[in-house]
Amino acid sequence: MLPVLQIGPAAIQLPGLLLLVGVWVGSLLAERQARRLGLPGDEVERLIFLALLAGVIGARLGYALSYLEVYLRQPLALLALTPFTLAPEVGAAVGLIAAVVYAQRKRLPLWATLDALTPGFAGCAVGVALAHLASGDAFGAPSSVPWAIELWGLSRHPTQVYELVVALAVLWLALRVRPAAPFAGFAFGGFVALTAAARLVMEGVRGDSVLWFGSLRAAQLVSLALIFAALTLLRRLAQRSVDPGP
Repeated sequence: MLPVLQIGPAAIQLPGLLLLVGVWVGSLLAERQARRLGLPGDEVERLIFLALLAGVIGARLGYALSYLEVYLRQPLALLALTPFTLAPEVGAAVGLIAAVVYAQRKRLPLWATLDALTPGFAGCAVGVALAHLASGDAFGAPSSVPWAIELWGLSRHPTQVYELVVALAVLWLALRVRPAAPFAGFAFGGFVALTAAARLVMEGVRGDSVLWFGSLRAAQLVSLALIFAALTLLRRLAQRSVDPGP
């Protein structure tokens, strides 16, 4: 684990840097895939930029609202942007809303646009996995398997490595989807299903799981719901492609 990269007098937070690189690479992949699918690459690029900008602002304000008294005393602290002072869930919701509004205004086709963004999502997932590997977050449960790693004083499953391998595999599959895919939405639905299935399995060896109702792993319940939703979506889109209706 290497949370801080020391280059001379400069101390760089490596997890944040890797996350930014993942977002940048993901944006490039999404723009390229958009052009490959016949979508206006410039519009998709603007959509990504707007969603990222709105997401970062929303995540920052969402975190600040949780500690409102602190930021009222020190309002300039809002400008001290670090990965640890963001509310990811709020940022994701705000970024999604901004993307949907922009896409509707530009009349971008929903499922084809999501297919174009899928390699970008997969690239970002690789960046998240690398950030976890650098920081030691998303750590594994104690284990005696031969490939266990020493972390936080115990031998643990290298869940960060598992996450990275899965993310790279999903990215490879996302890049293999060509314009001749069976139907619009195929790449996006497959990405959601595969990512959720991988998280469902990996969560069983995580050591930082959030528990609901005493013993149920929250991430596994969410993953099951996402798998069901993604498979239902794929089924309906497949039926619509065969029988588009009137």
